[in-house]
Amino acid sequence: MTSLPSTDRALSKWGVLTICAVAQFMVVLDVTIVNVALPQMRDALGLSITGQQWVVNAYTLTFAGFLMLGGRAADLFGRRRVFMLGLSLFTGASLIGGLAQGGAWLIAARAAQGIGGAILAPTSLTILTSTFTDMNERRRAIGVWSATAASGSAAGVLAGGILTDVLNWRWVLFVNVPIGLAMLVMAQRALPESRAPGPRPRLDIEGAFTITAGLALLVYGIVGTDTHSWGSTQTVMSLLGGAAFLAAAVFIEARVAGEPLVPLAIFRRRSLCAANGIGVTIGAALFGMYFFVSLYLQELVGFSPLRTGLAILPAGVMTLLGALAAPRLVAAIGPRRQLILGPTLAAVGLFWMSTLTYGADYWVHMFGPLALFGLGIGLSFVPMTLTATAGIPPKEAGLASGLINTTRQMGGAVGLAVLATLAAGTTRHDHTTARSAQAALTTGYDQAFLTAGLLLLAGAGLATLIRPTPQTAPATTSSGTVPGKPTQDIQPSPAPHALAMTNNRSR
Repeated sequence: MTSLPSTDRALSKWGVLTICAVAQFMVVLDVTIVNVALPQMRDALGLSITGQQWVVNAYTLTFAGFLMLGGRAADLFGRRRVFMLGLSLFTGASLIGGLAQGGAWLIAARAAQGIGGAILAPTSLTILTSTFTDMNERRRAIGVWSATAASGSAAGVLAGGILTDVLNWRWVLFVNVPIGLAMLVMAQRALPESRAPGPRPRLDIEGAFTITAGLALLVYGIVGTDTHSWGSTQTVMSLLGGAAFLAAAVFIEARVAGEPLVPLAIFRRRSLCAANGIGVTIGAALFGMYFFVSLYLQELVGFSPLRTGLAILPAGVMTLLGALAAPRLVAAIGPRRQLILGPTLAAVGLFWMSTLTYGADYWVHMFGPLALFGLGIGLSFVPMTLTATAGIPPKEAGLASGLINTTRQMGGAVGLAVLATLAAGTTRHDHTTARSAQAALTTGYDQAFLTAGLLLLAGAGLATLIRPTPQTAPATTSSGTVPGKPTQDIQPSPAPHALAMTNNRSR
């Protein structure tokens, strides 16, 4: 077989990078793009506040529950094949969701989108790391991939505002269809097929299903307290059912699954547990902020969807800038100190935002808090991933990286349910004494911001449990190996934190 000229090989590699980066961008974009469109969705489909939460949470729960299964499937059945399967599911679900005629239809489509995203995200990164084997090329490629992913949240709120204002809410879903179809054609031509070497483990479908079902029932029970009391039969049965499914998941992972999605022994590492706990609090705060700020600006301030997207943009931009600055700061102060600093800055932004009053001026009361919150969140991502994967054997690096992404998404889903329940309860309590329904609603949102800030402070507290690690890495040769160690022992981890690690080494 004739090999490609070096120029053609380079173009082929960067074509792979383009496809993988755009796929990850789509996955991250769809977490936030619907937030600005929620009021229009509510009016068109008759959604309640609980229904609006499920438009967000249906995507998040299935994404989190099947994320690690998606990565395993790529190794088992072929990475290009699984990538195209995930992209087809994501694109088809976007089309079906855009055509929705009712709330249940839309929520089901969002759940299917989440499964497609759970397949796309880990598979795109695996394809990337298997294509770029040279460490210098890999560093640049993962840098592009990471920056694209980090910009997805910022682009989501802006794109959601533009599409909703200029067209209508359906286009926040339809926009994925032409992009997805074009990507399918490109993937068929540009992506190489590959599989992981060695024996092929069985997929732990039971573990993924029980984890997802348990979390879904738990969230359903929490958000249902908006209309049912905590002691009602529906709430109690939902919470007990969720707990039963999660207990079954633990049993399956510990005793049944030959190749468990999450080997429980990994939780013996204190730093990994602390990092994942921080991930839960960051996910809850991040999802809650986007959800409530979108509703506040449109329902209480009267902003259009486009103006709302522009108003929230400072948070996304500062998140991106914080993520870009984070590797250098980690090298200077270490992951533990940065995981105290980042969540604390974000918490201050939320505490500031919790002082909002009905009709508050955006530039005085929201611009600063949003920027501060975004900066703190952006500074947290890199040290959180570094801590979660520090000291992990190469064969478990992908598992640890997938786990931190999963817990952040799960924290977002459960956290949003809790924050929305608190906000609704506060609103109902204050409605009898407040000057107006709008003022009572503002009080409820303030309670959500305050609680999210307290969660972030708890996350900063967890950072004190992290064991300090040396700031200097072993010297490497030009090939990326550590002198004195066999080459086969050095297995670059297919994880987003590779950029930070290689940057630290180059410095």
